[in-house]
Amino acid sequence: MNIIKYPNRNTWEEIVERPHLDVSQLNAVVDEVLRDVKENGDNAVKKYEQMFDHVQLSSLAVTQQEIDEAETLVSQELITSLHIAHDNIARFHESQKFESKKIVTCKGVTCWQKAVAIEKVGLYIPGGTAPLFSTVLMLATPAKIAGCKEIVLCTPPNKEGKVNPAILVAAKIAGVSKIFKTGGVQAIGAMAYGTESVPKVYKIFGPGNQYVMAAKQQVSLHDVAIDMPAGPSEVCVIADKNSNAEFVAADLLSQAEHGIDSQVILISTSEEMLQKVQQEVDKQLNMLPRKEIAAKTLENSKLVLVKNSQEAIDLSNCYAPEHLIIATDDYEELSEKVINAGSVFMGKYACESAGDYASGTNHTLPTHRYALEYNGVNLDSYNRKVTFQYLNEDGIRSIGNAVVCMAENEQLEAHANAMRLRVKAIED
Repeated sequence: MNIIKYPNRNTWEEIVERPHLDVSQLNAVVDEVLRDVKENGDNAVKKYEQMFDHVQLSSLAVTQQEIDEAETLVSQELITSLHIAHDNIARFHESQKFESKKIVTCKGVTCWQKAVAIEKVGLYIPGGTAPLFSTVLMLATPAKIAGCKEIVLCTPPNKEGKVNPAILVAAKIAGVSKIFKTGGVQAIGAMAYGTESVPKVYKIFGPGNQYVMAAKQQVSLHDVAIDMPAGPSEVCVIADKNSNAEFVAADLLSQAEHGIDSQVILISTSEEMLQKVQQEVDKQLNMLPRKEIAAKTLENSKLVLVKNSQEAIDLSNCYAPEHLIIATDDYEELSEKVINAGSVFMGKYACESAGDYASGTNHTLPTHRYALEYNGVNLDSYNRKVTFQYLNEDGIRSIGNAVVCMAENEQLEAHANAMRLRVKAIED
């Protein structure tokens, strides 16, 4: 890990920069796969499943028998854990339901909003080295609460053509029934365009590798909405002299094991704490099954020594992390100063893992500094707000002449006339 001591603010942009990959060749592959799926549907999806996931599929759909069988392949302890997580996620997202209020903006004019669920949503759940069954709960639970009529889930199968059983159990708990065996770019294309088996959706949610992210961004230009642009996962930890070095090191490593393109950053007001954390990281790293991935990630990561807690939070806001852990004595005070972050974890016991799995907050968050302008997935992500207005004769008297005047000055005569006729009607 790279140690940076007391950096000047004019160097902060370098510190917060994420690793960059050459995506020119990647985009060419994504273009080709998406075009093929759009033109050839299921046949193209199956072709790429054989090419990329090394499996020959006769059918893309997961059967009810496979869903039922999955429950026998997962431990009761995990099923109980999934139910605990689901209940907390549901409770938190239920609290976000929109309450419509009718507002009389002036005499005779009433305006209001209504939240309407997106009818068809697609959920992408990565498989590969770490099948993210937790993401099923994070994406499907609010979709169900919002009232989305059709929830489509795509996830890559293994070489035997089976979906990870924990993903299927989580889908059943969250209320998803349309599940398809496809991953990568072909899954995004299938949900964006629709195939003989996979329904077309209106918005796609979920994380993935560089290819999946590129595919999501490409289909979002013309065909379907997406939850947010995203890059590799990341965490920022703020620590002081009294932080628990063992906990902090564990938090950094829990993020580092995601993938070699992830990033972790530690900001501290204590040089001694930086050294303790570095020692703990080395110690804990050797005990991890995914230590090679975590070690590679740490090459892109930084330990930053700053002068005081204000500078620490300022640097964090500049970094705009996906996950921010404030492990200092003054965590409440610093949390009030957070401007840019996906999700914030306060105090020494609030590890990122809590939010990733079971505290109730959503773990689908903006990465790659997108927290400057995006928030994470919440109930609103699955809704649209439709505005309404009602005018009576008093409303025409209140705003009619102003509307006519403004339309005339924008040289939109038809707009002016639509109101002018009404003004005249109530004067007769």
